[in-house]
Amino acid sequence: MGVKITWIGHGSFKVETETQKIIYLDPWIKGNPASKLSLDSITKADIVCVTHGHIDHIGDSIEIVKKTGAVFIGTPELAFYAQKCGVPTEGGDLCPLNIGGSCVVKGIKIIMTNAVHTSDIMVSEKDVVAGSGSCGYIIVTEGNVRIYFAGDTGVFGDMRLISDLYKPDIAIMPVGGKYNMGIREAAYAAYLVKPEIFIPMHYGTFPDQKADVEELKKMVSAWAPFTKVVVLNPGESFEYEK
Repeated sequence: MGVKITWIGHGSFKVETETQKIIYLDPWIKGNPASKLSLDSITKADIVCVTHGHIDHIGDSIEIVKKTGAVFIGTPELAFYAQKCGVPTEGGDLCPLNIGGSCVVKGIKIIMTNAVHTSDIMVSEKDVVAGSGSCGYIIVTEGNVRIYFAGDTGVFGDMRLISDLYKPDIAIMPVGGKYNMGIREAAYAAYLVKPEIFIPMHYGTFPDQKADVEELKKMVSAWAPFTKVVVLNPGESFEYEK
């Protein structure tokens, strides 16, 4: 069995590894107009990675961790907030990291990477507390499949370092524009990161964040011909075997 990646919708993903470990990335379920998943249907998780504190990314991560016993991974500030919200520190339910840091959880290596994006922590649409900016992740599965989850970010030159250091097989990157990269910037990011597979995200949920994925494919083909764009619809999955 390979790695299965399911687009929940917007910027949220579920990853199932070769040994059936379950990882949620920025799981925003309740209130996500692109998600067909219900929070009640999530009964198992091993790891939950959060890139930043905007409500469409921190989403339902804390509730999922509390109900499943998954390990919460985020910046120290997000971890402190999760602890304040009742995520226990005993038993290893919290794993704070900072840029360049890493940990191994249940055989999965998680490395925190840089991202270019602002963020405090949105407790609600009207309540914000101090946060710590944003990050991305490299996830290395038991079978050495390397996934770069960019979170919300603009393109930045040090994406080349992510390529050189971690050589991701799969990159999941935003393309919606306005709050992160548009298709032109994302195509250039594919050139910098050099993944085999590029899964676009964070588009189509709202009217002001559309993306022409056919044009994206053309741009990636021109700038990063070594990369294949895999377009998913919310709820669809992609399976990869190294």
